[in-house]
Amino acid sequence: MTVPEDTPRRAEPEATRLRREPPPWRHVEVRAQHRITPRLVRVRLGGPELAGFALDLPAASVRLLLPSPGDDLEIPTWNGNEFLLADGTRPILRTMTPLAIDADGPADGTNLDIEMVVHGHGPASAWASTAVPGRPAAVSGPGRGYAVDRRAATYVLAGDESALPAIRQLLPLLPDTTPASVLVEVGAASARVDLPERDNTTVTWLELPMGARPGNALVDAISATAVDPKTAVWAAGEAAAMQRIRRHLFEVVGLPRANATIRGYWKVGRDDVT
Repeated sequence: MTVPEDTPRRAEPEATRLRREPPPWRHVEVRAQHRITPRLVRVRLGGPELAGFALDLPAASVRLLLPSPGDDLEIPTWNGNEFLLADGTRPILRTMTPLAIDADGPADGTNLDIEMVVHGHGPASAWASTAVPGRPAAVSGPGRGYAVDRRAATYVLAGDESALPAIRQLLPLLPDTTPASVLVEVGAASARVDLPERDNTTVTWLELPMGARPGNALVDAISATAVDPKTAVWAAGEAAAMQRIRRHLFEVVGLPRANATIRGYWKVGRDDVT
C-alpha cells in the first residue's frame, strides 16, 4: 500500500543502545563486620572466587549484589542494559569503593574490605548494619580507578561520606610538594574519620544542616574554592550534587574537562547505602 506524502508516519522505535556487560559475578560471604562511625560500617567479604581479583588503581569500584529480603542470593542476568532477576525485578545492587584486597588471606580465599554508609532504612542499610559471618553476597569488578595527574599545580579532593574510602586512598598518592584541599560533607560531626596525614593539605569538614539536601554543603564549598586551569579535581557523592559541581567547574570556572573526575555514587530517594 502506498502512503500519501502528507500522511503522518509512525515513528520507528529507536534501537536500544546496548551497554558493555560488566565483569562476571564472584560469590563471596561476609567474614566480619565492624562499625567505624555511627553511619559507617566496614564489611569484610571473602571467598575462593575472589582469587585473581586485583586493584590496579585507587578509587576503583565494585558492584555489590545483596540477597532480596527473605530470599537466597540470586545471580541476575544482564539484558544488555541492566541486571534483572528471573521475575523481571531489579536486584539490590550498590556500587562501592573497595578498600583493600588481601591476596594472602585464609586458605579458603581472598578477603575484600568495603565500607558502607548507612543513611536510610532500606534493605541495603539493613544488610550492612546486621551483616554476620557466613551471609552470602556477590561482587563484580573492579571498575575504573583514578590515575593521579602528577603535573597538576594543585589538587581538590571532594566528596560526601560515601567518598571517604576513595579519598583515603588518593591522599597518600598525591605528589608530596603539591598543595591539596580536601572537602568532605558529613551528616554529623560523629561521621568524621581519620585521614592520612599529608603536608600541604587543608582538610575541611562540612556538616550538612538538618533537612538540607545532600550535597548542598559540598556544592557551596566547591563554589568558594579557588580553582585554576592547572588544578586537578576529584569529586564523588550524590549524583545531582555532582551534576551541579560539573556545571560550576566547566561552565562557570572554565576548568578543562580533562582536569576533573566527578562521579555520582548514589541518588537521593533511590539509594540508602552507597
